[in-house]
Amino acid sequence: MKMLMMIAPALLMGSLALAETKIPEGTYKVDVAHSKVGFEVTHLVVATVEGKFSEFEGTFNIDPKLDKSKVDIAIKAASINTDNKDRDEHLRSPDFFDAKKYDKLTFKSKKISGTPEALKVSGDLTIHGVTKPVVLEAKYTGAVKDPWGNDRVAFRASTKINRKDFGLNWSKAVEVGPVVGDEVTLDLRIEAIKEKAATAAAK
Repeated sequence: MKMLMMIAPALLMGSLALAETKIPEGTYKVDVAHSKVGFEVTHLVVATVEGKFSEFEGTFNIDPKLDKSKVDIAIKAASINTDNKDRDEHLRSPDFFDAKKYDKLTFKSKKISGTPEALKVSGDLTIHGVTKPVVLEAKYTGAVKDPWGNDRVAFRASTKINRKDFGLNWSKAVEVGPVVGDEVTLDLRIEAIKEKAATAAAK
């Protein structure tokens, strides 16, 4: 009985090691049709406005050593969409993104740590020509081979930023407080295709 009690933890640890999640290595390109780059910001203190960017691209270089992996994403500023034409035009204007002058938002990773279930992706976020360090709290949600034989991976990631840190300083106050809050939550849901299969996926 004592021997069994000594062996059991070792067997359990061995099982856990075998079950350890690993992200399949390789270079992946973001599949825009099955991904979302969204955001949420407070409106009039008591509510929120949600939006997204419809045009973006990116690559994930997944290394066998996770900390050597890289993430690179570029987002077209003018593709912002909050389902309100007038508001979207205002967001594209010099009051906010000044999309004609600063046409892209970018994120380039500098360090990836943690486990696939709880990743910290540290890197440089550039908005409105201003670059600041941010940390994305991310999670690998799985890998699959699609019906056409393409290898796909998926992730979720989020972070919070202060828009004024990036020079998005427009502000207007009403009786209850500011029309637009300073804190913005960024939410990414990404599906990506292994690069060697990207051409086949487009057919």
